[in-house]
Amino acid sequence: MFLLRKLFYGLLVLLGVVVLVFLLFNVLPGDPARLTLGQRADVASLENVRRELHLDQPLPVQFAWYLNDLSPLSYYDPARADAELRVLRILPLGQGRAIVLKTPYLRRSYQGKKGVWEILTEAMPGTLVLALTAMLFATVVGIALGVLSAVKQHTWMDTGAIFASVAGISIPSFFAGIVLAYLLGFVFTNITGLHMTGSLFDVDAFAGRRLNLRNLILPALTLGIRPLAIITQLTRSAMLDVLKQDYIRTAYAKGLAPGRVIFRHALPNALNPVITAITGWLAELLAGAFFVEYIFGWKGIGKITVDALSKFDFPVVMGAVLFTAFLFVLINILADLLYQWVDPRVR
Repeated sequence: MFLLRKLFYGLLVLLGVVVLVFLLFNVLPGDPARLTLGQRADVASLENVRRELHLDQPLPVQFAWYLNDLSPLSYYDPARADAELRVLRILPLGQGRAIVLKTPYLRRSYQGKKGVWEILTEAMPGTLVLALTAMLFATVVGIALGVLSAVKQHTWMDTGAIFASVAGISIPSFFAGIVLAYLLGFVFTNITGLHMTGSLFDVDAFAGRRLNLRNLILPALTLGIRPLAIITQLTRSAMLDVLKQDYIRTAYAKGLAPGRVIFRHALPNALNPVITAITGWLAELLAGAFFVEYIFGWKGIGKITVDALSKFDFPVVMGAVLFTAFLFVLINILADLLYQWVDPRVR
């Protein structure tokens, strides 16, 4: 029942995002038909594209067709169906029409005529690797600093960890990215061996695609600074509360080693707010890596979205926003399930 309720709320959120995205990109300037065919297209070709994109219909009808494209269970009309649709016919209605089960269709790019889903799936591994690496760095270092700060309260270690976390929260990611790219990727590049721009794979004319994890360091470090600061403060605060509990004093009184008390008894009970931060920030990183990817030239969903927006390639931007929203909702549902597994009191 809990999972069904969460799924229902998630679907409502996604529906709201679909409505907002559709309305927003249908009031922006630019003729999609002319963006698709170019400025020298003839009138007949423009009308054909407008008919294909349902632009010859009123706005509510356009939205209905857009929702039909996105829905896994939808109405299929061969006269308006795109060749890229992957469908499984369920209920024939006559004359080729049917109610079908299909993968969500995000339409095609105006510029490259390529399917938006294909564009996103090519870019998604880069964004996932970047976000997961940044979150792993922030989680490991943040929890370690938070535990150290709580155990060594009122010492220089505690003061230093607090100062570093406040500084990390205060620095915007795009500013940190520019500074790190300039210093570590340009000024001291001979020492660090890092470059200002680069993607997960380098393309060589002779060797082909080669994995280059060195390019991951700077964008992951930039993206992980703010969540690291938040996780440090949350871990410190939660650990200080737990260390004051009676069962912790009892554990010490029994003669248990300090390390065992901290990591076996105190830390697991302090992780709930930290898990909230980790899952929330992971979804945030997937959605907020746009400018970091653009600064470092990292090929991911963020970079292709910014590039598409500069070219008025609205289907790519709309698809990227919806795909990111879906990931955000999915991660939050998984986080709620994880709370119940970590802390039985939530159940």
